[in-house]
Amino acid sequence: MSYDLVAGDRGTMLEAAVADVLCEERDGVALVVLNRPARRNALSAALLTALRATVAELDSKSGVGAIVLTGADPAFCAGLDLSELGQPDSQLAAAGSGPVLRPLTKPLIGAVNGAAVTGGLELALACDFLIASERATFADTHARVGIMPGWGMTYALPEAVGVRRARQMSATGNFIDARTALSWGLVNHVVPHDEVVELALGLAADAAANDTAAVRAIFATYREQVIGEAAAGIEAAGRARWHAAGIDRAEVARRRNAVIERGRSQAGQA
Repeated sequence: MSYDLVAGDRGTMLEAAVADVLCEERDGVALVVLNRPARRNALSAALLTALRATVAELDSKSGVGAIVLTGADPAFCAGLDLSELGQPDSQLAAAGSGPVLRPLTKPLIGAVNGAAVTGGLELALACDFLIASERATFADTHARVGIMPGWGMTYALPEAVGVRRARQMSATGNFIDARTALSWGLVNHVVPHDEVVELALGLAADAAANDTAAVRAIFATYREQVIGEAAAGIEAAGRARWHAAGIDRAEVARRRNAVIERGRSQAGQA
């Protein structure tokens, strides 16, 4: 997979605050890459902090009209790094509080190149729309590992696929493949793996070529109508009640490993 925005005219790959996040800008479009492939781009405190800072900086730049978010192969994002979360001195719980990403003023397009699981699915749902590789899979495994969502799953997933399908995904923890995600309305396009970033970048370029102020105004109106503070508050309250009793982090980590194996066995299953 190429991370160059223009084939044959390679831009300089710039590292963000840490090497866990890579960023490249060209012609009004920014590409942000989650870069922990050995951990399936699981969100560590450092990665999450760098990701938020990177997209916020890009959102503030007058020369950037749209942003594409993807992961280094083989995954898009496996959610929170539970092994880090279980460490006594972990900063991840604090870093993970609040929304996964603050609302942006510019289009954020997700190029889902592999598995988007639990918190990784919530990160995908934080994008304005999604392009999926044929290898992409999606799952809400919060119930399988015994935790409550806090990044918008309970309102963003129903908004994307409908409440009954969202309930099915949350109740079963089953993985759906890219074609099912397309038919359910979770993603906009499914393309060959090597084309997922290029299509997302092309659509980002189309967005960046428009009147920036108009795009921002339109997207602000979308967000006011789709994502209400009341829904976010209800989810946050539910999560607080669940976590008040305490979480056995070792058991969560054990269950997560079982989820990974289950996901592999369900690869290609609708």
